[in-house]
Amino acid sequence: MRQLTAIIEREDDVSVAFCPELDIASQGNTVETARTNLVEALELVFESADPTEVARRLHSEVFLRR
Repeated sequence: MRQLTAIIEREDDVSVAFCPELDIASQGNTVETARTNLVEALELVFESADPTEVARRLHSEVFLRR
């Protein structure tokens, strides 16, 4: 099982969740909803995308700096 990063930020009245390893984002009214929606989006990618598409999108190293 692979661990992925979720960056969640509040933008106005919406929380935006982003997974930098796969360049996928989602949103929700709360931080938890944004996170749940991101997990669902990632699950859909892993279930339905061609393995070569996943491999092409997957960044093996992500560096976060604040």
